[in-house]
Amino acid sequence: MKQLMRTTDMSTIAFAQALLQGEGIDCFEMDVNMSVLEGGIGIFPRRLMVHPDDWEDAATALRDNGIEVHDGP
Repeated sequence: MKQLMRTTDMSTIAFAQALLQGEGIDCFEMDVNMSVLEGGIGIFPRRLMVHPDDWEDAATALRDNGIEVHDGP
C-alpha cells in the first residue's frame, strides 16, 4: 500500500473515498482507531492508502477535484 493523502478533515477523507470508488480504485483508511482514541478533536491525521499500481490514477482523480495528494515516500 502507498500513502495517497493524510488529513484530519473527515469530510475530505469521505469525499476522496467516494471519488476513488467512482473510479473503481480500492483504498484503505488507516489510523482510524488512533483518531477515535484521541476523542475526536482532530489531532491525529488519518491516511488514505492505495495499491502502488493504482497510485497515479488515484492521485490524478484527487488532484482534478482539488484534493492535495501526498507525494512523499
